[in-house]
Amino acid sequence: MRAQLLGLCRFSYLGGRGFQVEHRSIEQRRAFLYDPARLARRWNWFEAVTLPALTRQTDPDFTLVLMTGPDLPQPWLGRLRDLAAAHPQIRLELIPPMEHHRAACARAIHPHLDPSADWVGQFKQDDDDAVAFDFVARARRDLRLLMPMLRRDGRAWCDYTRGVILKATETGIEALPRHVHATGVALVVWQRTDARETCIDFEHWKIGSYMNGMAVSDRPMFLRAVHHDNDSGALGPNFPWEDPLGNLGPLVARRFGVDLAALDLAARAAALPGADRPRWGR
Repeated sequence: MRAQLLGLCRFSYLGGRGFQVEHRSIEQRRAFLYDPARLARRWNWFEAVTLPALTRQTDPDFTLVLMTGPDLPQPWLGRLRDLAAAHPQIRLELIPPMEHHRAACARAIHPHLDPSADWVGQFKQDDDDAVAFDFVARARRDLRLLMPMLRRDGRAWCDYTRGVILKATETGIEALPRHVHATGVALVVWQRTDARETCIDFEHWKIGSYMNGMAVSDRPMFLRAVHHDNDSGALGPNFPWEDPLGNLGPLVARRFGVDLAALDLAARAAALPGADRPRWGR
C-alpha cells in the first residue's frame, strides 16, 4: 500500500478570505502582508521554528508545498526559491491573488498529488509552527490504525494532540506543555488520492463534524508559536500535561531542533506585545 504525505505551508500568501484579519482592499492587504518588518519577523519564526525538523524528517518521503504570491518581495521570494532548490521534498507554488482562499490552496496542492498512492495524508503547516522530527514516519505508521474508518468512509483524521505552545511577548517566551484538540498543526487528514477536497476545506477546530478520526497523545509532536503577528492567536481547547517538565528546553531541542533559549532572547529583544485579537493567548 502506497501512502503519500502532503503538506501545505502558506508564506504570506496574498489573497482573499481564509484569514481572520480582514482588509478593505487587496492593496491594504498587500501593504499589511508585505510590510518589510513583518516579513522579517515571519522569516525569523520560519527559520528558527518551522524549518529545523521539516528539513530533517526521519522519513524523507513527503512533499511540502510552499505557497506564496508571485510578487512576494525580495529577498524573501529568493530565499523560498533557494529552500526549494536545496530540499527535494519542498515545492514552491506561486499563486496569484484569488478571492476564494480554498480554491487558491487547491490550485497549489492538486499538482502534487501522487496518483499512484492509495491514500494521501494532507496536513497544514503554518510558517511559525513545527512538527517533530518523526512526524512523517509516525503519521505513516499510524495509518494502519485508521484503516477500518478509511475503508468504510473514505476519509479520516489523525490528530497529534501533545505538544508545546510557545507564547511570545515582550517578556520573552512562555513555554506551555499542552494537549490541544485539533489545533491545526500535526493534524493529518487522510483521503483517497482522487478526492478533490484539500486539508484547507475542513476547518481544523471542527474536524470531527466532517469525518471520524482519532487523537494520539503519547509523545510531543507539535510546537505552536503564539505571537504578535498571529492571525488569531486563540489557543483552542487545551489542558496541561499530567507530567509537565520543569525545563522544556532539552525536549524542544531533541524533538524539534529548536533553541528555546535563543527564541526567548529574540522575543525580549523584539519587545512586541501579544496581538490585538479578541482571544489572543487564551
